[in-house]
Amino acid sequence: MLHWKDGQPFSDRYGDVYFSIDSGLEETRHVFLQGNRLADRFAALKAGENFCIGETGFGTGLNFLCAWRLFEQCAPSGASLDFFSVEKFPLDDDDLRAALALWPELHLRANALCERWRRRVPGWNRWNFAGGRVRLTLAATDVDEALPQLSAGCVDAWFLDGFSPARNPEMWSDAVLSNMVRASCAGATFATYTSAGWVRRGLQQAGFAVERVQGFGRKRQMMRGSLPGAKPASILPSSALVIGAGLAGCAVVHALARRGISVTLVDQAPMLASAASGNPRGILHARFGAGMVPLHRFVLAAYGHALALLDEVLPVDGVTRAECGLLQLATPATEAQRIARLATLDWPSHLLQAVDIARASELAGLQMTHGGLWFPAGGWVVPPQVCARLVQHPLVTRRLGCEVAVLERTASGWRASGNGFSIDAEQVVVCCGHQARALSQFSGFPLQSVRGQISELPATAASEAMRAVVCAEGYCTPALAGRHVAGATTTFDDEAIDVREADHAANILKLAAHMPGLNQALGRLDMARLTGRAGIRCSVPGATPLVGEVEPGLYCSLAHGTRGLLTAGIAGEVIATAMCGQLAPLPQNLLDALSPKRLRRNALDEE
Repeated sequence: MLHWKDGQPFSDRYGDVYFSIDSGLEETRHVFLQGNRLADRFAALKAGENFCIGETGFGTGLNFLCAWRLFEQCAPSGASLDFFSVEKFPLDDDDLRAALALWPELHLRANALCERWRRRVPGWNRWNFAGGRVRLTLAATDVDEALPQLSAGCVDAWFLDGFSPARNPEMWSDAVLSNMVRASCAGATFATYTSAGWVRRGLQQAGFAVERVQGFGRKRQMMRGSLPGAKPASILPSSALVIGAGLAGCAVVHALARRGISVTLVDQAPMLASAASGNPRGILHARFGAGMVPLHRFVLAAYGHALALLDEVLPVDGVTRAECGLLQLATPATEAQRIARLATLDWPSHLLQAVDIARASELAGLQMTHGGLWFPAGGWVVPPQVCARLVQHPLVTRRLGCEVAVLERTASGWRASGNGFSIDAEQVVVCCGHQARALSQFSGFPLQSVRGQISELPATAASEAMRAVVCAEGYCTPALAGRHVAGATTTFDDEAIDVREADHAANILKLAAHMPGLNQALGRLDMARLTGRAGIRCSVPGATPLVGEVEPGLYCSLAHGTRGLLTAGIAGEVIATAMCGQLAPLPQNLLDALSPKRLRRNALDEE
């Protein structure tokens, strides 16, 4: 917990200040920025190059903000910065704002950080700043869990900034230092305010050359050091082709274009989001269990990322996006058991809250018969608008109305061709759902077609009182322009997109079973006169999407199922970072769980 002591933020847990009482800002500059020679190293970067800083102990974020500012002052415009930090006990929103208010010269960047901070989730968080040029990856977990999940050889410089080694020895253990070295590239450096002898010996044993130098303020000495060798130069791909213009494809396009890569987006339909991503409204529904298996941890990370990404591209306006909150009802019995187990865990209140029937009814605006989980940042968006915003970039070329029949390697990369067209690119990403089965590279993938139909329900004076998205076996959104959206059916191996009365009836039946107050407010509905939309989603056994490299130069983002609004954005980051050799937004065990190469591993295990 953070308290204030003599005008400085102070941790009761560790009995230590967050930064120097002499001047936290000047301490950061002296110890971490100058200690790692960052001004010179930033200035030496070339367009397209990336620099990665690792930090143990995010605290108030002061070090991140100072590094960000120095990077923008010194680095060429085409370079980018990754900042990875671990923080087991993140400050709450008010404490973070109060601590950073001490530095008015950082207020613009501090405000940007605070806007992202309210989207944090337990586990890994990835946020973009400065138009995607600066990326912060915050691991809200124990350092012993986070560092082993970093990709090997990715960090250029370390800020060792845990609380005093005497008060927080776990942050300075041999295991932590060893994992630091594993995650470091050749020539990586470190700097730290401490000069404790046992820390110096641990760093030397881990492989760093260490020197003591002049400390800051009242600290007589500090340490800095480096690993041997030099980091090889990295080169970004010059061009990429993305097949599929739904949420998955548009998110990949967004992630690649903002890294300076020329992207061609191709789709057989004449418009963006013409297939499963084309519903008039979609809900931000983060459903996971207390066991937090890899799929659930991925959904949690994706939810936080999706909220922050939407803040960038589609601000809340009540027309294309509403942050009205989402209520997951504890019904039927299996859902009640899942929610009861989740409610026993310690969740940040800005993420989710357990609510009883009375509170659920108050939040929904209509009488509910069950309590459940309340997601304050949940709501709905218009998916085609999300797609349109994601691909608004001068480096993006759209080739719509072009069906790719053949995808083949060339001497310089890949070629996609079809009736009357041919497109060449250095790298290719396949994001076209179940239609990927038509490409030879994906013919053996277990991609399953799943038909889903939503229903548009005319609002009544009574149903207009509904204020939040409500979910059980089905879902319903608050009214917009006189219409609610309810859904959705699930029919496997059915690729017809006709709108069916029977599916309307199925959607209404779910509302009647679990949201009788809403069903009563809607009144009698004429199924023959209802409008709606059917789309074909793509899934795989186990429901974990396929995201990552298939073979050299070929990637995919497929099988997002009903979760595409949440998972497409972070999947785009996974692919862009893999393609560009940058810090991944997720821990390695989740990257392995998402990897399409797991299909090959599973097949070998079955032989």
